[in-house]
Amino acid sequence: MDLTLQTVTDADSPHEANTPMIQLRNVEKCFKTKAGFTYVLRQINLDIGEGEFITVMGPSGAGKSTLLGILGLYDHAWEGEFHFFGQPVHQLKPKERSAINKRYVGFVFQQFHLLDDLTVAENLDIPLSYRDIKRSERQSLVADVLDRFNIVAKKDLFPSQLSGGQQQLVAVARAIIAKPKLLLADEPTGNLHSEQGREIMELFKKLNQAGTTIVQVTHSEVNAGYGNRIVNLKDGWMVK
Repeated sequence: MDLTLQTVTDADSPHEANTPMIQLRNVEKCFKTKAGFTYVLRQINLDIGEGEFITVMGPSGAGKSTLLGILGLYDHAWEGEFHFFGQPVHQLKPKERSAINKRYVGFVFQQFHLLDDLTVAENLDIPLSYRDIKRSERQSLVADVLDRFNIVAKKDLFPSQLSGGQQQLVAVARAIIAKPKLLLADEPTGNLHSEQGREIMELFKKLNQAGTTIVQVTHSEVNAGYGNRIVNLKDGWMVK
């Protein structure tokens, strides 16, 4: 794959220069069960600066994917304070949170979350449709990404017609196509063979060097080595 970057311009980030992109204060999430409340995250306090590359690690059930869902503004059922570019997310309505997500966030889901009734090309166009990008430019960007990920021949296929590895590539391509300010990735190379996985991580490294803030969840020490800081979770708590 030729994973050379192509820039998509966006408005400047709406925050003070010295303010972290993300500030979490006492963020907690729990589920109500017959036995009471089961906590998935406990008292999470975390600052993420713009341009950081952070890896979240920990055993299964530690709360890693849950934390990523909150950071991506997909999960609204939590307590605590969350500032994103200075915006108090915890005070915003779901519709307002969704608008921030669409403008600033790219997400590589562990289960892909491709839209089954859309083709590969149409799935790639979705993030661009949320931005102020002309249709002709969107078509050009989609064509470029299809070529870069060697999936041109798959552009008219539906997700169900793809292998797990091919769906993973489409999911990564969709996450980066609009050059998000924040890229979140949940086990981004889990379904790829080693060479594809290395190329994806090299792409993430280049995106980060170009200014994209990245938070990845991974069990891979090799993938963790691409980041500049590791956040460890255990039983919902941040641990050293």
